Amino acid sequence: MKARLFIAFAIACTGIRVSAQTQFTIVNNKNGATLGYSPASGVKILTVGGLKFKDLNRNGKLDKYEDWRLPADERAKDLVRKMSVEQIAGLMLYSIHQSIPAAEMGFRSGTYNGKTFLHSGVRPSELTDQQKAFLKNDHLRHILVTSLQSPAVAAEWNNNVQAYAEGLDMGIPANNSSDPRHMATATTEFNEGAGGQISLWPDGLAMAATFDPSIVRAFGEIAGKEYRALGITTALSPQIDLGTEPRWYRINMTFGESSLLATDMARAYIDGFQTSAGAAEIKDGWGYHSVNAMVKHWPGGGPEEGGRDAHWAYGKFAVYPGNNLQEHIAPFVNGALKLNEKTLQAAAVMPYYTISYNQDTKNRENVGNGFSKYIITDLLRTQYKYDGVVCTDWLITADEGKTPDQFAGKSWGVEKLSVAERHYKVLLAGVDQFGGNNDIKPIVEAYQMGVKAFGEQAFRERFEQSGVRLLRNIFRTGLFENPYLDVEKSVQTVGNKDFMKAGYDAQVKSVILLKNHQSVLPVQQKKTVYVPKMYTAAARDWWGNFNPAKFEYPVDTNTIKKYYNLTTDPNAADFAIVFVNSPQSPSGGYDSNDRRKGGNGYVPVTLQYQTYTATDAREKSIAAGDPVVDPSVMDRSYRDKSVTAANFTDLQTILDTKEMMRGKPVIVSVTASKPMVFREFESQADGIVLNFGVSTQAVLDIISGKQAPSGLLPVQMPANMHTVEMQKEDIPFDMECHLDADGHRYDFGFGLNWKGVISDERTKQYGHQSSVLAGTK
Repeated sequence: MKARLFIAFAIACTGIRVSAQTQFTIVNNKNGATLGYSPASGVKILTVGGLKFKDLNRNGKLDKYEDWRLPADERAKDLVRKMSVEQIAGLMLYSIHQSIPAAEMGFRSGTYNGKTFLHSGVRPSELTDQQKAFLKNDHLRHILVTSLQSPAVAAEWNNNVQAYAEGLDMGIPANNSSDPRHMATATTEFNEGAGGQISLWPDGLAMAATFDPSIVRAFGEIAGKEYRALGITTALSPQIDLGTEPRWYRINMTFGESSLLATDMARAYIDGFQTSAGAAEIKDGWGYHSVNAMVKHWPGGGPEEGGRDAHWAYGKFAVYPGNNLQEHIAPFVNGALKLNEKTLQAAAVMPYYTISYNQDTKNRENVGNGFSKYIITDLLRTQYKYDGVVCTDWLITADEGKTPDQFAGKSWGVEKLSVAERHYKVLLAGVDQFGGNNDIKPIVEAYQMGVKAFGEQAFRERFEQSGVRLLRNIFRTGLFENPYLDVEKSVQTVGNKDFMKAGYDAQVKSVILLKNHQSVLPVQQKKTVYVPKMYTAAARDWWGNFNPAKFEYPVDTNTIKKYYNLTTDPNAADFAIVFVNSPQSPSGGYDSNDRRKGGNGYVPVTLQYQTYTATDAREKSIAAGDPVVDPSVMDRSYRDKSVTAANFTDLQTILDTKEMMRGKPVIVSVTASKPMVFREFESQADGIVLNFGVSTQAVLDIISGKQAPSGLLPVQMPANMHTVEMQKEDIPFDMECHLDADGHRYDFGFGLNWKGVISDERTKQYGHQSSVLAGTK
């Protein structure tokens, strides 16, 4: 007992305390950095001039990179000079998606001592065999995490990762990262961490519908604190592509089609995530609360021809029929790279997969943006003077699939190069990091190509340049000093009630009241409501999983019952609410059946429920060509082809409900993922409430009058598909907008409150752009 007391007293006197829960040690410096290290890593503490430092490379002396008193750049330059080519190459890696614990099979699978998690008997926070391998053998330090079992498991896993990394090489910490995870549900590969035990906020178009950058700034600060509590120090966000092409499915994660609004939202988002203040600040706004923001997708991925997306070969081209690249760049250079607060610029930039068709005016080269020296070096680095990290989107150096609709590598424009040659071209373009690559071998091979072309010294300097940029983001967030988490504090932070309330309040403010005929809304609580069940056709989700057909309530009935009495008999109801989704195209613009029948495979992307025939589509596409999967197809036009929305029964349900209610009010609640054609049903609805992916509760708060509507349209709603075909993919505000039965035009910036059309400071600042830039519709 005396020995234990003496040890405890000695530890207290030296400013050291041991965490029994997580097996790391904390060392306090008076008026200096707090250090955290794992004794098991072999790291010791050096005392120099009465101050404590971590001897990360275990050489018994204080190196510059270990000296927390020095600027981040000086430390990074010292460290990178000490690193081997292989170690720098490891920094350039960015892992494939990791779930904690690892999945039993498939893309997210992993093993623990050769066994799957369910058969291993280990804690869910243990490292997988694969994670240990890429940390040790490939020197990887940037890890993308998706689903996390709980905040406690996330914090424990972080501590295990950091302790393992600390014991390797130079003791470089892991820089864990996440795609957006604050939405209510996970729908795709790039938000699959969503829906967890974390505050839930609107995202993309939903956040843009608030027209309030101060809400985004608050979100960034809160989300950043939750990220740090989960061990996450890089956010693969925000997505600030301009949503000028209404058919593009990723438009729902943009801040809309206004470059002015998107610029202000981008700036607020990044300021919130990156800024540390008070005791948490290390220097220049960076510190222990900071999360590096990786803004995407340079130079704007919005103008996809025909609305197809570059995750697949059929959507590899972004086109500029309006010669409007500069406006797509504006949210980056005027927002992300010109912050209001002390960190000044986004820590990282991600180019999109797309070939920005015919935009390279210097080299006349049509390659994916991550391979383009013009897009990365000439524009981003030279013209706009950006010296932060540039990281490719995931899997651009891998081989594409055997058909245009197969989800595989995305080496657009360089398909005939080898994997190593693609890495080399990326490096020559000015990029620092390879998303979704765990393997250093092709990077080292690319290095040898560079040595042969430029000499050892020159290409070593090129590698060190990227190494400094990558290390800078790790130093500035304080990870070299203390990457460890207090698990109990993490549990208390993530999803706490104040954060949850702030997120919910933002959800409510994003809901848009589009129609309120004869002031039918709000409908007071405790009335009786009829909510029809909905048919959902069988389909495959983003990951290829087959979901069978179903006929069920579209929302949780328990939530409805908190507001209204629910009946299955329209005759017994006072009013009806029909919950629908915006029209969903059965494909992303490519149909292999059409190809097998002798067509080119390309079909329309529809924004209406009923069958649409593209009689007004371009006679010949702007861009085409694929040297691997369809070299014979040099025209991607879909003119005169037809398509019907997968959820066409949503429209019929609205019309049937109108008939069954016999003149009693019918409210349509639309959850939209993109613009849509309202002409098919608007006249049959007494009220229309629109949201871009928030909770049912937020929608019902508006319908019931518990909250007042304040959301505004962040995109135009087209009058018909003719105007969609006539608009130019790169131009905002160029569609004829829907005019409803009450005389309201569903234009950018439109929304109702209980008094009528909203006109406030937000609409004065942002809402005038549509008429100014495109003329009165």
